[in-house]
Amino acid sequence: MKFKSPLLVVTNIEKSKEFYKDVLGLKVVMDFGANVTLTGGVALQTIDSWKNFIQKDNEIVFSGNDTELYFEEDDFDNFIEKLNNLKFIEYVHPVIEHSWGQRVVRFYDLDKHIIEVGENLDAVCKRFLKSGLTAEETAKRMDVPIDFVEESIVKK
Repeated sequence: MKFKSPLLVVTNIEKSKEFYKDVLGLKVVMDFGANVTLTGGVALQTIDSWKNFIQKDNEIVFSGNDTELYFEEDDFDNFIEKLNNLKFIEYVHPVIEHSWGQRVVRFYDLDKHIIEVGENLDAVCKRFLKSGLTAEETAKRMDVPIDFVEESIVKK
């Protein structure tokens, strides 16, 4: 068996395609009308077709706050600037920094699915090293093996 993709039920597939393109830079890979696959493997499905598939008419609930799509961004600061300029974004929370140093933001898509965008972990390593921490201090700060930090240093 092979996992293929997460599928999100959406109320307006055209607006959802536009949202994922404009906000996250995802492109349409396959468009079957009621089902669309985006780069990264995210699939969108119309609510009407989904109701038919699962044979449940009034049991689809949006805004469960119990799952998310997770992305990492190499240029986190520029992404946040872009996101802040999009007036239609509804935040779950503003940018926070986790105990391991990674900055993240969570927001909703048009149907209240949670999207998390985190700073690429290699970028976190480089940010700490640039601030003056040694590789060993960075590994301890991030709670990762020193090998992870050293590999991040040589990545472009």
